[in-house]
Amino acid sequence: MYCRLASAFNLLWFVLVGMHISTTAGAEFPPIDQLTSRPEFPDPLVMLDGTRVTTKEQWEKQRKPELKALFQHYMYGRLPPTPARQSYTELFRDEKALGGKATLSEIKITFEQPSLSHPMYVLLAVPNGVQKPPVFVGMNFCGNHTLLDDSRIHLPDVWCRNTCPGVVNERATHKGRGGQSEVWNIDLIIDRGYALACFYSGDVDPDTPDMNDGIGPAFYKPGQSTADPDDAGTIMLWAWGFHRVVDLVASPTGGALDAKRIAVVGHSRNGKTAMLAGALDERIGVVIPLQSGCGGAAPSRTKDMRAESVRQINTSFRHWFCGNFKQFYDPVPPQTDAQGKTIPPRREVVNQFSEKTNKLPFDQHCLIALCAPRPVLLPNAEEDLWANPSGQFEMLKLASPVYRLLGSPGLADGAMVEMNKLIDSPLGYFMRPGKHAMSRVDWEAFLTYCDKHLKK
Repeated sequence: MYCRLASAFNLLWFVLVGMHISTTAGAEFPPIDQLTSRPEFPDPLVMLDGTRVTTKEQWEKQRKPELKALFQHYMYGRLPPTPARQSYTELFRDEKALGGKATLSEIKITFEQPSLSHPMYVLLAVPNGVQKPPVFVGMNFCGNHTLLDDSRIHLPDVWCRNTCPGVVNERATHKGRGGQSEVWNIDLIIDRGYALACFYSGDVDPDTPDMNDGIGPAFYKPGQSTADPDDAGTIMLWAWGFHRVVDLVASPTGGALDAKRIAVVGHSRNGKTAMLAGALDERIGVVIPLQSGCGGAAPSRTKDMRAESVRQINTSFRHWFCGNFKQFYDPVPPQTDAQGKTIPPRREVVNQFSEKTNKLPFDQHCLIALCAPRPVLLPNAEEDLWANPSGQFEMLKLASPVYRLLGSPGLADGAMVEMNKLIDSPLGYFMRPGKHAMSRVDWEAFLTYCDKHLKK
């Protein structure tokens, strides 16, 4: 089935949203060296010029647009605009999937204006017998074919990481089918009455330092050949991909789903993306970044050497963020051995806190606050100190004043982290034993949280 966007009204709405974000992102901000150093966490209710925000109207019309623009200019890069025209092709449909419990299909999204060489493929699993179910939107790291062992699911024809199941020479093979089924737990999602819409990150931008192998160059200015300092990094491009799946859910092709009950979820770098996507798109009802760490829900201002720093993440994954973000840390001093020969710096040296990070005019609690009053759940694991679980809990506390200003309690008063206990307030938290992974235990927590905040 070949469908276009639902109506001219919806198309106009998408375009106006994109224009608004692009306009606010184009505001003039000081060069990094002229920013004030702030060792303390910036107050999300204080404007860049020092004006205090005391009303909901001030937040909505002034501070929220300013924060969106600040994050885009200094950290993630500008969000590309919504395509003026995109179309959907259903590749297959199975109404008796998962033992008859679900309808499984895959949709190819083709971008026609502007014309993009990268289509997106979205795997849809929808519970049978549930009228307009809520839906999780997620981005996978290895291809849709790894979610279920089904030969009909599209095999990526773009770059894939060699560590992914069945990948040979950075290309997916049939051996990877179903290789991450235990990560996504589609059977559990369906049994609990939810749908899943999932896409592969590499369809938008391969996770490589080359910024010319994804959709980014399609949005360059005339004559531009390389990314400008405030052009979108890979995480922002991936967030754009989340938004295109939300478009799909809201279109006639996604008509079986409830577009007013959408949760975004992601793990690790995909969690960073889910956090950003939710902050920039109010059509998303619940935001769940699992173990998202630095650049996600964890603070940039941290001196905890067990947690990833701004310097470390930019050294290891320079393409994730925009060029301007690279100016918020000092370069690593050259390291030499006893003979004076240059050697790679030790991890503990790279991970040291840089005082330049204090010049950031925001921290990640401000990104969480952009979701207010929508629910945000931060799940973590006891042994995953690299993701800074204690720092993430602090971010929830610091975002709560914005939630209260908008009439939501935010993080529950007196909330404390307890192992395996879900804090299910609008700003929620969950800690389980174990390491860096997305597991069935995590999905149980996601679903229970969404039963309260989304399913009803």
